[in-house]
Amino acid sequence: MIIVAGGSVMVDPSGWTALEREIYAQKQASSKSYNYDSLEALRFELKLREAIVEASRGLDKSAAAFETFRKSRCNPAYWTRTSEGGFRLRDNVRPSDAIRDIYTNGQLYGFECATAIIIVLYKGVLETIGSDSFNRLFGDLYLFAWQHDSDLRLITEYNKSESYPGDVQYFKNPDVNPKVMEWQGENVIRMPGQLFFGHGIGIGNADKIIAKLNRHRKPGSTVSAYMLDESTYPNFFYLQQAAGGRMTRAESEHAELPIAAGHGVVARIGLRTMLYHLP
Repeated sequence: MIIVAGGSVMVDPSGWTALEREIYAQKQASSKSYNYDSLEALRFELKLREAIVEASRGLDKSAAAFETFRKSRCNPAYWTRTSEGGFRLRDNVRPSDAIRDIYTNGQLYGFECATAIIIVLYKGVLETIGSDSFNRLFGDLYLFAWQHDSDLRLITEYNKSESYPGDVQYFKNPDVNPKVMEWQGENVIRMPGQLFFGHGIGIGNADKIIAKLNRHRKPGSTVSAYMLDESTYPNFFYLQQAAGGRMTRAESEHAELPIAAGHGVVARIGLRTMLYHLP
């Protein structure tokens, strides 16, 4: 269920995009309560989720290749490749230009699926808040793996039944062939229609992702890959406030999140938030 401003604001989604209405209907049908301070906060999340989906489609259509961290590559005009295989923004380069370059000059790039996820998330945020706000908030971009990112204030919910388009999810391959450890799992973005985008695999349903991973198991293995019971997404509340200049980075570290209460335990590690749902 979605509650806006304590229930004092009625929501009319008739003028929204099809995907915004789809996500709204899914969250509205949930047994969990999703609380928003304002209609603008709800719309911001829906717009960003849609932008993440579009960024996934764009990366899928780009010429960017799948590579391991050891063989990753980037456009040196915008990024410096680090020893661990990540990409650090060069001095005097606008973050917005560097992110967009990955989509326009994809043939110059090769990266692992974890890096692809952080690229997609940043591209979604960029197209939602605009270049000026993005450049102000993300002046020290480092593309490596979404698990290591702090700029987006990522939130992980351990309850995949509460997942929506734009969420990051993970398929684990527990019996991966040690000769191809890059296939130990696949980071994906949930897409509409029960589909997923995974860099190096493309867009498909869960069966497609699992079948691809299963082709890279130890010889003779019968242990299938599977989806973990978790979903990760940016802190929409922080991003909306920060993009509008209403919250500093320091203030965001102590901000309360407008998420459902009474359904689990909230834990923080640094700037990461984990939500553990109780039965």
